[in-house]
Amino acid sequence: MSFTEDLLARAAASRRRIVFPESADPRTLDAVRVLVRDRIVEPVLILEPTAPDSHAAARALGVETIDPATDPRRLAVASALERGRPRKGKGPAQGKGLPAEEADRLAATPLYFADGLVAAGEVDGCVAGAIHTTGDVLRAALRLVGPAAGVDTVSSAFYMVVPAFRGGAEEVLTFSDCAVVIAPTAAQLADIAIAAASDRRRIVGDEPRVGLLSFSTHGSGSGASVRLVREALALLRTKSPGLQVDGELQGDAALVPAVAERKAAGSPVAGHANVLIFPSLDAGNIAYKLVQRLARASAIGPIVQGLARPCSDLSRGAVADDIIHVAAVTALQVEPSPIISSRIPPREKES
Repeated sequence: MSFTEDLLARAAASRRRIVFPESADPRTLDAVRVLVRDRIVEPVLILEPTAPDSHAAARALGVETIDPATDPRRLAVASALERGRPRKGKGPAQGKGLPAEEADRLAATPLYFADGLVAAGEVDGCVAGAIHTTGDVLRAALRLVGPAAGVDTVSSAFYMVVPAFRGGAEEVLTFSDCAVVIAPTAAQLADIAIAAASDRRRIVGDEPRVGLLSFSTHGSGSGASVRLVREALALLRTKSPGLQVDGELQGDAALVPAVAERKAAGSPVAGHANVLIFPSLDAGNIAYKLVQRLARASAIGPIVQGLARPCSDLSRGAVADDIIHVAAVTALQVEPSPIISSRIPPREKES
């Protein structure tokens, strides 16, 4: 069974409710059609009030549809936006409350309304980004859902399904961060590594082996970026002593056993890394796109890490299969028990 087949099967076993706020987009509807047919997740579609001509196609799929312009929960979403959240963390946090008029306007938009349902626990996660930018998706998620307890840095990862290169089967590599934190500090690199390792256990199901990447391997080079990675490694060994991690490692030393024997002999990770932590967003974003195009790898993501409940981002170039795979990943990111208190009162059930 391939990774994507296993991913979809495990998501189907979890049967999570995932909300899709881009119901006017044909790719989203195509994806939801398959998600329903194969019972991978239980989709909820948020209708686009500004595109009423799209409502019939969304409703025709036979899933739950919600119009945020008329749903009474819009008022609770607006109230949450107006109150804001206590600001925390070093990532792109959005803690300050909004003016009432702006809060009311945003609460009626599908993206913010959808994340309000996530925050309230009425759905398990959100998938958006086919028509919204990463910044749009993150701002909505941070304003309404916020970082998980103990998380200072919200970041992202791509799950790169690559052809066999050190054995007989395809492999899945975690690339992080490729979409959010532009110039991470050592503390942020450590946070990114911990989040990527934690999500990998849930999403891939194996034990993470984390390589902190650099142009240097174990002192072969020097400079500010090398010091940054070494500081991150020291922090990781303190914060997460059970994590298999090493650095600084060049890409070939992290991935190729024969090279690792020459450059990083005795390393528990070198040559076998499956989680690659890049020293900057430049490096991570360039690397994933090169691997995707040159190695014909499948790039699943960007998957947002570190939120209290999963709100996933898509590339605006996504096709229906990409949306299906990200929905499955989102389902697997869900913690087995509630991890935040509901800030938005749930809809009263009819007796």
